[in-house]
Amino acid sequence: MEREGRAVGAASGELVTIGEFARLSRLSAKALRRYDELGLLRPALVDPVNGYRYYDPAQAEGARLVAWLRRIGMPLSRIGRVVALDAGAAAVEVRAYWARVEAETAARRDLAMYLVDHLSAEGRTMSRIPGSTGSTGSTRSTGSTGNTGDTDKGVGAVPLVIRCAALTDTGAVRTTNQDAAFAGPRLLAVADGFGEGGASASAAAIEALKPSAWGAREGAPAAADLLNALEDTADSAALAVRDAVASCAAPDGSGTTLTAMLWIGSRLGLVHIGDSRAYLLRGGELFRITHDHSLVQSMIDDGSLSREEAASHPGPALLLKALVGEARSAPPAVASRPDVSLREVVAGDRYLLCSDGLSAVVDETELRAAVIAAEDPEEAVRRLVGLAREGGGPDNVACVVADVVGE
Repeated sequence: MEREGRAVGAASGELVTIGEFARLSRLSAKALRRYDELGLLRPALVDPVNGYRYYDPAQAEGARLVAWLRRIGMPLSRIGRVVALDAGAAAVEVRAYWARVEAETAARRDLAMYLVDHLSAEGRTMSRIPGSTGSTGSTRSTGSTGNTGDTDKGVGAVPLVIRCAALTDTGAVRTTNQDAAFAGPRLLAVADGFGEGGASASAAAIEALKPSAWGAREGAPAAADLLNALEDTADSAALAVRDAVASCAAPDGSGTTLTAMLWIGSRLGLVHIGDSRAYLLRGGELFRITHDHSLVQSMIDDGSLSREEAASHPGPALLLKALVGEARSAPPAVASRPDVSLREVVAGDRYLLCSDGLSAVVDETELRAAVIAAEDPEEAVRRLVGLAREGGGPDNVACVVADVVGE
């Protein structure tokens, strides 16, 4: 009798068959069955005898939301979280997802433009080699080895080295320090850990960037080789963080940001993920050379938030990308990959790497003044940590300052 009553309910219009609901929601019956299996869109009733699915017409809006989220490429595991939220929270989640997509697309665009420039330069070089088609020039010297200034300038270029210092501080509010920093002749790095395993994550990320191979190479590798090495290094850091936080109660809730520079020849390889930052002081001007992977930064990018409003936004710490552990309650997610890029350096450059414990407290005008005024990197990091303390020291602070000088 119960089954007959439910069938009457379906026939009377209270519930509809899967075919009718497919027309209402503009989804195929195959898709609806798949969403049911994944728990994204359960039928209102499944006949216990024949297994027929019946839906409430009010479910059509939720079904269309699932379809729209799939059209923007959102993974099914994330869609499951979105559809369980109220409308306001779901909107925040969709914004965060799309901002991450745009950040990753921008990173691929930058790499594509670099490859265009690199391949174009290679083509011009080949055209100058004697014996090649159309060659009228002389060969480019490639006799330099070691940390020379610009390998394209050949023998006689001034060797460059870096002088650097690193400093971390717990701050005036926190009781533990989850930030980490490192400054050496081949590596500059800051990492801002978060969650239960934050301290282990930040330390592991930087430790993964310290293989002896970086300091054992003869000469400066080709740009393509360096990019490949940077990609491998970024993957190593992501794996190290996953291993470091694997024992945490919620591994995907622990992780770290990472901003690092690896020094080879006349180039610095930049590895970046999260909202720690890298700045370059050149010619008296301070330039930010990283892009925050945060929700607030995405809102600045799309014009929905001004930089002035962002300074007082209640959620500046919501990250779109970071190195995190794997979730245990869901299929392993693909770890966010850091952005990698190459930068040419010149003598006189001064670099600043810092966690948001500094950049969120001290504005760029004060940062520039402090970086310029310091005689050397050691004085600079002490000045910067002092400024964060003067600003209330609400968070851990990590900073690295490095000067590029003639050897």
